[in-house]
Amino acid sequence: MKRVASSHSIDDFGEDLDSFVTLSSFILTLSTTCPSLAAKGHIKKEEETDLCILLQSVATSCKYIQNCVRKLGLANLSGKTQDLTTNVQGEQQMKLDVIAHDVFARGLDESKRCTMLVSEEEEDAIMCATSPHGRYVCVFDPLDGSSNIDCCVSVGSIFGVYRAKTLGVGDINDVLVPGKEMVAAGYCMYGSACTMVLTVGGNVRGFTLDPSLGEFVLTHPKIKCPPSGATYSVNEGNSRYWSAGMKRYVDHVKYDKESPHSLRYIGSMVADVHRTLLYGGTFSYPGDSKSPNGKLRILYECFPMAYIMERAGGAASDGTQRILDIVPTSIHQRHPIHMGSEEDVEEIDRFHREAEMEGK
Repeated sequence: MKRVASSHSIDDFGEDLDSFVTLSSFILTLSTTCPSLAAKGHIKKEEETDLCILLQSVATSCKYIQNCVRKLGLANLSGKTQDLTTNVQGEQQMKLDVIAHDVFARGLDESKRCTMLVSEEEEDAIMCATSPHGRYVCVFDPLDGSSNIDCCVSVGSIFGVYRAKTLGVGDINDVLVPGKEMVAAGYCMYGSACTMVLTVGGNVRGFTLDPSLGEFVLTHPKIKCPPSGATYSVNEGNSRYWSAGMKRYVDHVKYDKESPHSLRYIGSMVADVHRTLLYGGTFSYPGDSKSPNGKLRILYECFPMAYIMERAGGAASDGTQRILDIVPTSIHQRHPIHMGSEEDVEEIDRFHREAEMEGK
């Protein structure tokens, strides 16, 4: 088995990979054999080590959640919470929502590398235990798509990592910044296989959990979203509320194309975006007359997924501007989003621009 040279940087690591690489060894490589990150000004050496520990904590949490999903019906983990509690968005919490949140929050806090956490399941930001190694802030949706969990539809966890402006001090303003300021982002999908997709300092890579080893193994060394695709993913049940631009785009891909695009919509963001990332096309959750700001939360759903999509050569927009340029004003803010193949997202933007101009 040929070994990968230790001189490989984070930007080219895995491009010609033909050896066995686990997520643990990849993260270790990030800390010990990737001087290009510091050289390019992305991150300092001591920050690399702390980021390595943080990402290991995330990976461990995802393994735990995957095990819970796998034993869903056997361990009485399905269904809603007994007290019928809701989260800050007013959504009914499932049992696994609470478990996944606790696993993520405790793991990240105990890593001592975070100053603050933002979770979909908590109204306020969570201040972590004081640590001299607290260099980062982590935002996460611990179990995206959980309303589908009882019918065994793929669900997932989404996370993004920011630098803390002051070492060891949590500040809400550290995350109320454009998404382009993230240093790492990823998601883990719990489906027919447990797959973690991660980007930090370079390319987008996919790791698949090998249950016999208990390790994530590198299976997608360099993920690239195709420049265009033949599918669109959106909840057409809301079409009566859509803007003129969104209606025209969907009509265009259904009726004007020589080969009509196929509708593919699961209703679980992680699963829909994962398919779009690999096969191309678009995923949309637009704003409409019923929900002007859409449904998805910008901080821990839109930003991490848009960051991944752009790193893979795709694009993400709200129809008028790049998602990663937006400055959020609150931690649970919602925002419309379109993401996927670069050419297809630009086409959505064009239809929105044209409709807006006609409206004037």
